[in-house]
Amino acid sequence: MTFRHCVAVDLGASSGRVMLARFDVEPRTLTLREIHRFSNCLQKIDGTECWDIDSLEAEIRCGLDKVRQQGIAIDSIGIDTWGVDYVLIDAQGERVGLPVSYRDSRTDGVMARALAQPGKTDIYRRSGIQFLPFNTLYQFKALSEQQPELMARVAHALLIPDYFSFRLTGQLNWEYTNATTTQLVNIHTDSWDETLLDWAGVPAAWLGTPTHPGNVIGHWADVPVVAVASHDTASAVIAAPLAGKDAAYLSSGTWSLMGFESKTPYTSDEALAANITNEGGAEGRYRVLKNIMGLWLLQRVLKEQNVQDLADLIARTAALPACRFVINPNDARFINPENMSRELQAACRENGQPVPHTAAELARCIFDSLALLYADVLHELAQLRGKAFSQLHIVGGGCQNQLLNQLCADACGITVVAGPVEASTLGNIGVQLMTLDELNNVDAFREVVASSYALTTYTPHPDNEIARYVAQFQQKRPTKELCA
Repeated sequence: MTFRHCVAVDLGASSGRVMLARFDVEPRTLTLREIHRFSNCLQKIDGTECWDIDSLEAEIRCGLDKVRQQGIAIDSIGIDTWGVDYVLIDAQGERVGLPVSYRDSRTDGVMARALAQPGKTDIYRRSGIQFLPFNTLYQFKALSEQQPELMARVAHALLIPDYFSFRLTGQLNWEYTNATTTQLVNIHTDSWDETLLDWAGVPAAWLGTPTHPGNVIGHWADVPVVAVASHDTASAVIAAPLAGKDAAYLSSGTWSLMGFESKTPYTSDEALAANITNEGGAEGRYRVLKNIMGLWLLQRVLKEQNVQDLADLIARTAALPACRFVINPNDARFINPENMSRELQAACRENGQPVPHTAAELARCIFDSLALLYADVLHELAQLRGKAFSQLHIVGGGCQNQLLNQLCADACGITVVAGPVEASTLGNIGVQLMTLDELNNVDAFREVVASSYALTTYTPHPDNEIARYVAQFQQKRPTKELCA
């Protein structure tokens, strides 16, 4: 066969898309075409922040139908989404309860209790996963405590991409890379940790054995549905054309995730102290990384300030002096405040700084603060592995922000390579192509990405304001963290 057509369903926390990929076997080139794009918004039901799961499913089916209407023969389909969230189903496969979002407040205080018992060190030694207050471990605990009447009706808990695959195929699956984000997979066995499940109050029967990416789950209209690396960051990393073992990556979108690949996990006391996570990746490669509250802050500000022209805002932001307004993006107050603009202003005021008022000043606050936190995290990761990084590869939608890319290069003092934009979609396609036996491994796919998509390089400027500020960053950055 001279070419393949694969469809990637790529759902982020703020938008979704159905993308068609054409892979030409000779020469090995890959092209993407957007078939259907749609928004993904939280909805409040009975005071609870939920995902509109039915609407998302309808949009997925709409996109797949659009591909078929064009008379294109599809070789495979893959689905990737954000992590930690799940849908409960009964024995008949019907949904039970609400599809609650990780941004809901029901987990408030739950993680703090877990740190006392079973204890922070024990949880980390078992899971190797970063402590975030909305991890599935704490969501399950909140569910079992707050809605015990629901528990008896549940047969299975499916993570979001597995739920949509189930809706397309009727087959159950628990994909490994996304399962690791729950903080419930034992890092030594790659299976669910019964001690942590017991603490959360969840029966082990709810969950099947995690499967590594690359298996066919079932079929939709006779088309194979492949279990790709279904956590969107896992897919994004697969598509990051990393330049050797000393390259780090930054997946930039609603969240920013910075890390490096490793064949072995990092679960030392130093890793625990730095709150480093070891999420599952393809081919047994751990994604040693740290979650950073990314462009979620900007997305909220754009909406609140009614900004329609992002390019114009970024141009006005670039003209402002750097580092007048600095906050910690990982402060828990920014997870889901009533008004992000006011929350940023309050944080600056409490820190004795000038208060950003205009949309450009708020954006400057966000960009500078993210760049400074990127530098801090990159330093932590380098200390952990005992070796500096040679380059930082930024992938995802955020890599289109040239100002933030340059600020990142300047703050980190490292060459930044930006692209591709649709990294999670591409990584999704990459696993499909490997499952179809068109490519041998991740490295071969990265060569295809590097030859098919233009990359932009940013050289650090050591003498500008943000570079000079970095030396004082540790002392000036507020210490209240998103996680313990």
